[in-house]
Amino acid sequence: MKIAFYGTKPYDRMFFEPLSKEYGYEVRFIEELLNEHSIIMAQGCDAVCVFVNDEVNADIIDRLYEMGIKAILLRSAGYNNVDLKAAKGKLRVMRVPSYSPEAVAEFAMALLLSVNRKTHRAYVRTREFNMNIQGLMGTDLHGKTAGVVGTGKIGRAMIRILKGFGMHVLAYDVYPDNSLDIDYVELDELLERSDVISLHCPLTKETYHIIDETSIKKMKQGVYLVNTSRGALIDTAAVIEELKSGDTFAGVAFDVYEEEDDLFYEDHSDEPVKDDVIARLMSFPNVIITSHQAFFTKEALRAIAIVTLENAKNLEEGKELMNEVIYGVNA
Repeated sequence: MKIAFYGTKPYDRMFFEPLSKEYGYEVRFIEELLNEHSIIMAQGCDAVCVFVNDEVNADIIDRLYEMGIKAILLRSAGYNNVDLKAAKGKLRVMRVPSYSPEAVAEFAMALLLSVNRKTHRAYVRTREFNMNIQGLMGTDLHGKTAGVVGTGKIGRAMIRILKGFGMHVLAYDVYPDNSLDIDYVELDELLERSDVISLHCPLTKETYHIIDETSIKKMKQGVYLVNTSRGALIDTAAVIEELKSGDTFAGVAFDVYEEEDDLFYEDHSDEPVKDDVIARLMSFPNVIITSHQAFFTKEALRAIAIVTLENAKNLEEGKELMNEVIYGVNA
């Protein structure tokens, strides 16, 4: 099998290159994202491998199909960047549903701890030998209430961590897992009662802007909001408006951003900031933004490579595609 691997970074090659040789696959590593200009680089391949910032729309899918491409191999759990309706009956779409839930959950907790205890600001101060701690006061997490939106594998890993900090956990999920020792409540109740809200749900039509002006008004004063899932779960403009008032959020920590496609994973340090929204968001002292790195551990990257190549192998050998995503069936 020949695979066109789009959006290649050095850390991708570190894991995919040796493993693809073990599987006997030829991987064509391409630095560009998959788009109308770079699609020609997939000519002669059997599959394309894409990540979260590759926009696989209906036009791209039609062209891939005409080129004889058989599959889209997502090296991510999310699939909102693929037009599944357009792909149905043309290309098989497979994802990596679980690579390291703990990696994402641990990072979400790291963001919460940082924005609460201001460690990011303390680091900058002490590097300049400013040892003043004024303005760095946080709050105890022990005994507080955490609301987890989405109780899949990552959400459950986050719940275990939060409980380890002695927090009471509320959860909301359209499909609750009653085997978990947590209190499931409706979303409105979770918003009203939680001191910390952490998002771990997929992006769907139902969850788009699940955090908006209306939901923010239901939150406690002094709440912490953490998002390591998908940027479009949050109406960023609404968050900014509330941050300007200073009434609701004690801290906001996002590893994802609604318009991240042209920003994340690239070095823009020598360029003027063109995105006014993220520039405004990052201007607040109680906000932390990271560049979609919650998954970024050695264990996770190796797991992503293995599952992605196993998906390709199962397709090639005509086996059951356990990780296939099909419009109208499971998505």
